[in-house]
Amino acid sequence: MRLSRRRFTFLIKIGATAFLAALFERLFSNEADGIQIGLFALAWLLGLIIARRDVRQPRLGTAISLALAALFSTALIYDPGPLAWLLFCSALSIAALLPRTAAFDDAWRWTVRLMLHGFTGIAKPVIDLFHLLSVRPRGNRLTIRSVAAILTLPLIGSAIFIALFASANPLIANMLTNLELPTMTQGMRWGFATFLVWPALRPHRLVTRLRIPEPAIGLPGTSLPSVLISLGLFNLLFAIQNGLDIAFLWSGARLPAGMSMTEYVHRGAYPLIATALLAGLFALTMLRPGTATAANRWARRLVALWVAQNVFLVASSALRTIDYIAEFELTAWRIAALMWMGLVAAGLMLICWRIWFGRSARWLINANALAAAIILIPCCFVDLSASAARWNVRHAREVGGTAAPIDLCYLGYMGPPALLPLIELEQHPLPADMRARVQHVRTNLLDRLSRRQANPWRWTPHGAIRLAQARALLGPTSFQARAPAGSIREYCDRSPSPPTVSPLTDAPSQ
Repeated sequence: MRLSRRRFTFLIKIGATAFLAALFERLFSNEADGIQIGLFALAWLLGLIIARRDVRQPRLGTAISLALAALFSTALIYDPGPLAWLLFCSALSIAALLPRTAAFDDAWRWTVRLMLHGFTGIAKPVIDLFHLLSVRPRGNRLTIRSVAAILTLPLIGSAIFIALFASANPLIANMLTNLELPTMTQGMRWGFATFLVWPALRPHRLVTRLRIPEPAIGLPGTSLPSVLISLGLFNLLFAIQNGLDIAFLWSGARLPAGMSMTEYVHRGAYPLIATALLAGLFALTMLRPGTATAANRWARRLVALWVAQNVFLVASSALRTIDYIAEFELTAWRIAALMWMGLVAAGLMLICWRIWFGRSARWLINANALAAAIILIPCCFVDLSASAARWNVRHAREVGGTAAPIDLCYLGYMGPPALLPLIELEQHPLPADMRARVQHVRTNLLDRLSRRQANPWRWTPHGAIRLAQARALLGPTSFQARAPAGSIREYCDRSPSPPTVSPLTDAPSQ
């Protein structure tokens, strides 16, 4: 009875994989950037629940993982993106692995498990296939190998005779010509879907049974005198850097001759974040809980002061980025950079908390993972590009703002997320030449979004909402206007002021 149940569940997994592979080939036969991404993710989640009995067991951790996977599949249906897909795959993999591992221990071990699950999943279908072919029969039972041995001669012989009859009989040849066989591209899509889905249904034992130790990082020569001297010097060096930032960045004092504020702001944004991360690593290694340095009162005070200086350093980096945005423009990557700086500051404060209250490395890793989840999950439902375009339009000099002049080429390259901000810009009183340029880019984006939504393979609820809002703002007459000749790239190439590359990112700016 036990063997038959295992065989039955194995056949269910094969059937679920075949169904999902066929669905994948059907959904992604034309495009791969519409609602079908979310629909396949939802079908994959349902297939996992149906095919895996242990996943359906009432466990809190598995239920939370399944709920998060459903949430991210909803985000993929609403507006697909790489972040939502990555989080969906992570939540689905955790739900698939949890029933065969211990309870959720910490984010570090699960990061290693997920990476190992991804690597072993590439070979898992092949391993299971060879294992299936190597099963020896018991008694008179048939196996795949014995069935293949029985059918090899009939199938090969029939194929030879069919080929001969087709060459001799035009009716049979026409029937074979009209017979639609799977193409190589379709076979590749089926194979890709199989390698994608199967590891979640049958995870590798190496992933579920691997014992992962808690990370422990140590530095040579971290005696108490060495740590105290190091912290004293580090605090002095950071005080000099923060003092310069207070004098020139925060107070707005005039820089020395030959250096502009733009150069001062640009050169310090990302290197200072790397400095703060390195400082956090040093703090973790020098004052590990349970050591003599961690118990020393002066070492704890000096590291608290150092962490505070690092947090101020991160705040200065954020201010540099904000000043640079005011000088040039806001982009989605700069919003992400500011979020990253906030996570770095939170991580530094959590390090200080761990040192003062003797928390474990597991606590620190889980706290940082929770902070990252609080930031990343809402980003699956927020269009950062649209937010950046809206900010650029509302703070542009053309509408009385203090930011840089509006970069229409950048908004055009941004695509449909810039459509509603461009309509908002068009409704402001603008010079005739500027209005014509805005209308050119806006009409092009509107036509692009209309054609995208008219394609059932690229349609998304988010695009439908955006198109309905554009229809309401423009009215039926303007909405029916066709895009002018030429693409955004051709328009920017003809522009008298072609866009340049911004120093902080690869976004074009004037």
